[in-house]
Amino acid sequence: MRYTDVAIVGGGLAGSIIAAALGRAGIDAILIDPHPRYPNDFRCEKLSSSQLAILKRTDLADAAMRAGTHDREAWIARFGYLLQKRASDQYGILYDTLVNTMRDEIPPSVERIVSKVTAVTTSTERQSVTLADGEQISSRLIVLATGLNIGLRHMLGLERRVISECHSITVGFDLAPEGRAAFDFPALTYYPERSSDRAAYLTLFPIDGAMRANLMVYRGMDDPWLREMRHHPEAALDALMPRLRRITGDVRIIGPVKIRPADLYVTYGYRQHGVVLVGDAFATSCPAAGTGSDKVFTDAERLCNVHIPRWLMSEGMGANKIAAFYDDPVKVACDAMSTAKAYHLRSISIDNGLQWRAARWARFLTRAAQGKLRQVQHLMGFEAKADASGTPPHVRKAA
Repeated sequence: MRYTDVAIVGGGLAGSIIAAALGRAGIDAILIDPHPRYPNDFRCEKLSSSQLAILKRTDLADAAMRAGTHDREAWIARFGYLLQKRASDQYGILYDTLVNTMRDEIPPSVERIVSKVTAVTTSTERQSVTLADGEQISSRLIVLATGLNIGLRHMLGLERRVISECHSITVGFDLAPEGRAAFDFPALTYYPERSSDRAAYLTLFPIDGAMRANLMVYRGMDDPWLREMRHHPEAALDALMPRLRRITGDVRIIGPVKIRPADLYVTYGYRQHGVVLVGDAFATSCPAAGTGSDKVFTDAERLCNVHIPRWLMSEGMGANKIAAFYDDPVKVACDAMSTAKAYHLRSISIDNGLQWRAARWARFLTRAAQGKLRQVQHLMGFEAKADASGTPPHVRKAA
């Protein structure tokens, strides 16, 4: 039997960040996952500046940014019209690349075991993790970071309740310009023209020289449009957003079209001795709302910077001690924000009540006005530079 303070079960994004942060803090930990390198997986594909700000509190943001692609500027469009151009500070990065980047930051002091966990037992003092080969690991705490896998949760008597089945669907593919080398825009968010399109938005952003597309829709998995998107993606995209090509020009879809539905669910019975749930093992988020990384980074930061160091300072690992994490006001606020944003985005995208129709038009007009204001400010700044020297900037540069 091996002994450690923290056994982390699951080496996805949450588990890998926690292993790296605990190891850097000098806390004895073991990471257990069946994959030596995290395999290809279609999930989060870009990080916002606010999400990276959370990750910075674990000192891991720089590694993520080095592995990602900075977009620097994003265009916003609807009805085939460009509404605004604005500075952007997002980084495109494939999920498996992000996870493996975090794994590479795990120090050698953290033992990594490539195996599957077949059983766990918990108590107020020490916990036991059984591996596929029968070996056991004794730890003071188990961090359950198993994502959507429900096997171990059932073993612990945890209940998963779906609160919104197939809440949204993410469609991912690469998009390339037809007949020219590159798109005019660094990144683009295009909003649908009608609520009957049952879509939230299409976002295009660079990853390693390719233009990646994430299309967020609200449909059932048996919707014929999804089948069309798999087999005839250009035609399906044109049918959904017929004026998109005014902004993008002629395009072609490259490579496989990946489709991932997302249920919203919560876990019950999680206040137990010796085990703490993080990320999707605790509750899922809506990919369209873009809050999944907020939840994972917040869980990891609060656990590693606040709670686990405190827990290890005293004897025991009872449910009352672990409750401090679930009741952490920062975590509670992040989880509430994620849920509220998931429902709000769905309603403002597809609901036809008067308030939601008004909200859609208000959003459109606000973005258009912001775009015009930026244009005026840019022009005034250009003219001010010309007036200061008496010569327009482009003439001075040519001279």
